[in-house]
Amino acid sequence: MRKCTKLATGFVAALGFAGAIQAETYDLDELRSAAEKYKDVNVALAEGYIPDPSGHCVEAAAEGLPAEWGGMGIHYLHPAMLELAPPGGRVDGTGTHTDFMKPAILLYEPQADGSMELVGIENLVFEAAWKAAGNEEAPMINGRMWDRMADDPETPGDEAHGFMPHYDQHVWLFRENPSGDLMPFNPNVTCDHHKM
Repeated sequence: MRKCTKLATGFVAALGFAGAIQAETYDLDELRSAAEKYKDVNVALAEGYIPDPSGHCVEAAAEGLPAEWGGMGIHYLHPAMLELAPPGGRVDGTGTHTDFMKPAILLYEPQADGSMELVGIENLVFEAAWKAAGNEEAPMINGRMWDRMADDPETPGDEAHGFMPHYDQHVWLFRENPSGDLMPFNPNVTCDHHKM
């Protein structure tokens, strides 16, 4: 059963403070059942998901991070959930969608035969929009704070994968992740078969 708790939000709001932490708890089996239909990438496309406009298949090594961390795959974005800004420059948006039962991003690994295999789901909120909505801290899922991603211009990699600064959270539902179900990279995900 999905439990969406906003205890911190309610407690802080009751005291009259701003900037509460949005904490949500999910049953991963329930999330897996809800996302199962997206194993067919055509279902995702029909529901409005699009491949990341940058064409990237994300791997840690390409971001200047240790190669043994693995990859994320190709991100299929739902522009309406992310409330994406018109294309141009880094990907940006104003959405604050955090519901993992309807994820804003699907993660696919390219296969040797050209097909896409669903490996996980993700949600993302752009930092500026999240803070403009009155949030001071990153959202949380199952006791884990979402990752803050921002490109460091001092490094050769692009730590934010072409996106403006944001908070994101990956959930590896269909590919075992030895690093943990909620970690950003998965050593069992590769971009070896990605064709630009």
